[in-house]
Amino acid sequence: MSLFSVVIGVGNPEGGDLTGVSAVVDTGAHHTMLPQSLLEQLRIQPIMERSIGFADGNRRDLGIGQAKIDLDDIEMICPVIFGPEEQYLLGVTTLEIFSVSVDPVNHVLVPVEFSGRAF
Repeated sequence: MSLFSVVIGVGNPEGGDLTGVSAVVDTGAHHTMLPQSLLEQLRIQPIMERSIGFADGNRRDLGIGQAKIDLDDIEMICPVIFGPEEQYLLGVTTLEIFSVSVDPVNHVLVPVEFSGRAF
């Protein structure tokens, strides 16, 4: 597995400034996970709670909400998990929303190539 970080902007979908953070690209994580304190500072509220599994095998009930994410000057609304202080993870749902994939050799995100068919 190849770990690397990217800088993203995070903000409230309703408006306001974005906060820049460095997040580890984690293809083993479904959703992006950011510290609860950061999301609360941005006035993002959880809209549901789910049991979330961690890499060490532990599970915790955590909130899930929506945040505005900026990646390479493109802004999209993405699900985010209200995580512990040290957790800055960019999950696969966010990568799919931005139509990017991981180049594990060069440690970069690359645009997904689409075929001529929409679906």
